[in-house]
Amino acid sequence: MRDTPWTAPMPEAQFELMREILAAPSPVGLEAAMTYGVLKPHFERFAPAGWKLHQFKGHAGVVLDTHPGRDDLFKVMIIGHADKIRMQVRSIGEDGKIWINSDSFLPNVLIGHEVTLFSEDPEAPGRYRRIEGGTVEALGAIHFSDPAQRSGDKGIKKEQLYLDLQIHGENKKQQVQNLGVRPGDSILLDRPIRHGFSPDTFYGAYLDNGLGCFVTAEVARLIAEAGGTQQVRVMFAIASYEEIGRFGSRVLAGELEPDAIIAVDVNHDYVAAPGIGDRRMQPLEMGKGFTMSVGSIASEQLNRLIESTAREHGIPMQRDIVGVDTGTDGMAGVLASVDCVATSIGFPIRNMHTISESGNTRDVMAAIHAITRSVQALDALPDPHREFLDHHPRLDEAGALGHQGSDKPETPGESAS
Repeated sequence: MRDTPWTAPMPEAQFELMREILAAPSPVGLEAAMTYGVLKPHFERFAPAGWKLHQFKGHAGVVLDTHPGRDDLFKVMIIGHADKIRMQVRSIGEDGKIWINSDSFLPNVLIGHEVTLFSEDPEAPGRYRRIEGGTVEALGAIHFSDPAQRSGDKGIKKEQLYLDLQIHGENKKQQVQNLGVRPGDSILLDRPIRHGFSPDTFYGAYLDNGLGCFVTAEVARLIAEAGGTQQVRVMFAIASYEEIGRFGSRVLAGELEPDAIIAVDVNHDYVAAPGIGDRRMQPLEMGKGFTMSVGSIASEQLNRLIESTAREHGIPMQRDIVGVDTGTDGMAGVLASVDCVATSIGFPIRNMHTISESGNTRDVMAAIHAITRSVQALDALPDPHREFLDHHPRLDEAGALGHQGSDKPETPGESAS
């Protein structure tokens, strides 16, 4: 059988683009390294004349728009988010230790890892410098820890974390202050992705959510190469502020009022997750295809179109169950009070919010092609607007499956013998 893009190894050029996107230093509130430094030039390389890049005042999110101004068309917004969780400087000690917070990281997963501190020049606000070579520490050495920490019965508190720049000599605090380090400076883990040991795998920092941005950008490229769309206006959005409450995507939705939202974000490999067997989680697994959210505000109609498209093309898919909240930018429409259908597409990864997040390129490619072909399927509908207005699922019209037990009711007129 001939390989498809989601069963063949990812081309190295695509892997390098994925690496470049994930490596862009774009902590919460400072996302422009990814949006303007990597993605905007990438969009400009393939976007046809007439497509427009929307920019915003309050954040560095961007939206590539296939039909700017065409509010009569059915509008689909595909959203990845550029912001990364980060550590921040809290204070500087007399001994030269730079005390930091752990944000959305578990404190223990940070110990010993190399990081980069981004410091704004106090003498030239708006100009940033990079400080490399530091590591995150907490205890200093096992010899200084108490017995409960050595045995694992007691963990590391977030208040114990500090950045060690190996400062020594006199006036250690002043040495750090002379570098311009100040409270609020962002700190990022330093590990670009690389190929993993097993086929089609990769690992490194910040798959969450450079992967969603990579998928969104690749869908845009494929749509452009296929000649664009006729009935559907596609808006390829790279949002900000997702990691602190999804505040960026709701602005994009509020400004551009999409009719449909497809969020693209990482998911969990629950099958490989240690110690959660008793939770009976949905069996999402790395290497088994993209994930699609069911529940919360996820639209059954939009999901039906995506699942049908995936089946038609043999693209592997896994259903993900979400409860009250999708936990992704799929919530942008309802949070912005915009009437739209929505869902979340993802890919199972391991070790989320660590320096060694790992994923499978086949899952990523499956998501790219499932979304691309679903947009094209929407474009082929007679009237995309009416499709979602008129076809809400009716459970009162559900067909009876029939009773399977031994006391199955008799059919009228049928003998019991």
